Amino acid sequence: MGDQYEVSERGAGALTIPSLRWEEPPEGPVLVLLDQTRLPAEEVELVCTDVPALVQAIRTLAVRGAPLLGIAGAYGVALAAARGFDVEEAVEALAQARPTAVNLGYGVRRAAGAYRAAFAEGGAQAGAAAALAEARAVHAEDAEASTRMAQHGLALLGELLPGGGHRILTHCNTGALVSGGEGTALAVALAAHRSGELRRLWVDETRPLLQGARLTAYEASRAGMAYTVLSDGAAGSLFAGGEVDAVLIGADRIAADGSVANKVGSYPLAVLARYHHVPFVVVAPTSTVDLETEEGADIEVEQRPGQEVTEFSLPFVQGPGAEAGTGIPVAPLGAQAYNPAFDVTPPELVTAIVTEAGVVSPVTRDGLAEVCSTSRWSKSRSGNGMMAE
Repeated sequence: MGDQYEVSERGAGALTIPSLRWEEPPEGPVLVLLDQTRLPAEEVELVCTDVPALVQAIRTLAVRGAPLLGIAGAYGVALAAARGFDVEEAVEALAQARPTAVNLGYGVRRAAGAYRAAFAEGGAQAGAAAALAEARAVHAEDAEASTRMAQHGLALLGELLPGGGHRILTHCNTGALVSGGEGTALAVALAAHRSGELRRLWVDETRPLLQGARLTAYEASRAGMAYTVLSDGAAGSLFAGGEVDAVLIGADRIAADGSVANKVGSYPLAVLARYHHVPFVVVAPTSTVDLETEEGADIEVEQRPGQEVTEFSLPFVQGPGAEAGTGIPVAPLGAQAYNPAFDVTPPELVTAIVTEAGVVSPVTRDGLAEVCSTSRWSKSRSGNGMMAE
């Protein structure tokens, strides 16, 4: 599979290079990814020249986060079409790369639909052009959604916590690394920071792959935010000490009843927040809402390899191409591991869901359907996920 690594200089401030971009060098189109497994030690770009390379990047979390997976999936279809590969085969491989994040299939279907329609009228070249145009549209729409979610989320914080000085706890990573814009939940925290209303960002390390400690802290540091990393198990102590004013998380899939699938460890935070009377807010675009999944129990939860729990392994230490089984053992040989990538929080524990189309609070089936119907996304579907008008 065609991929290579390029290292860029590190710098302060915003991301030096974008999380994802399409390029067209003389040798043919490529999709360039910021390899998130190598952060924060170095900014390394992974250049994908075919869909198998992109699928591998998705599965190994080199590219991750619900909105960005949708963008990557759309560009993956465009890449297959532009390079003359089997588009239908690419569609199937991409859509199955990770099962829980609904945006991945959503982006794939949008680009595939555009390809098929144009191909029927004008052939392969027209199909490839249409797929790329649709991928770029998905990318632009997500950036716009990010801006609107930040605005709605900041306004909601002002209503829930008048007076500013917010101490926000977040889990996993939800910033520019997962989005075409500045992110979902972290974009709201960033808006609070810029307006002088953020006192402290509490960053769960997010075991076992440390997306909080490695990625959210990396983004917060570059943005100049006041932040503190904590072990996941220490969150309860923060709540008990009255140190958390609100919890902000993202989502990988939101069912029709308002159940939220997000990085494992989110559900315990919701329980803690409810017990301590702290708002628990989910920030996600309406493209993450899956109205065809009736309730949380219907969400397929991805099970990750056990080695992520039984070994301690940082890919950037091992270098490109390192495989599972080459880390430092932290459990006895042969130990079984339970490693779900996500858990599901029921709607009754969610204070509000912030989308680009508005805020749903209280979280109800009707309220969620209504905000989706008033967004720029239509309710016509070709499987899970909403299609843009």
